[in-house]
Amino acid sequence: YVLREKGTERAFSGDLWDYHGDGIFVCAACGLPLFDSHTKFESGTGWPSFYQPINPFNVKEERDSSLGMIRTEVLCARCGGHLGHVFNDGPKPTGLRYCMNSVSMDIKPRDSVFMHKP
Repeated sequence: YVLREKGTERAFSGDLWDYHGDGIFVCAACGLPLFDSHTKFESGTGWPSFYQPINPFNVKEERDSSLGMIRTEVLCARCGGHLGHVFNDGPKPTGLRYCMNSVSMDIKPRDSVFMHKP
């Protein structure tokens, strides 16, 4: 529902919102590396939040005007899976908050992820 139909999981319901370990967050559908755990921060929203993607080419951003508001949707650049949205209220150094759905990602050990472009 989330990855393919652009749904949103309930806040504080996913497995990764409070994950504090080390690793690489990858797309749950295709395995593309998306975020480094070093860029994850506690946003208080109940969704995993990051201040930047691992590689800007690995995510795609599109205008989302659903639900009567204008937001920026974040998609996996390889498979097009819906990951979440990005907002301009994040911490330094970027000021961005990539608010992702836990169900859209898996966490992998750093040394098991091949870093490549989509």
